[in-house]
Amino acid sequence: MERLDAVEERMAHLIRAVEDLSDVVAGQAREIDRLTRIVQLLAEREAEREAMGLGSAEANVPPPHW
Repeated sequence: MERLDAVEERMAHLIRAVEDLSDVVAGQAREIDRLTRIVQLLAEREAEREAMGLGSAEANVPPPHW
């Protein structure tokens, strides 16, 4: 009986750990989605700037060491 109690206790701890990790993964997925939207927005803004000729000419010049 003592062995069964020990197994049940370990299983309860493992279930809790899996739930905690699931919460972490879900939070990371939300953060990745948020950051992806920000990167897309910034890329669109930069494309608009370049299309309007507002991008700096220096940005397209390679550094002197190239």
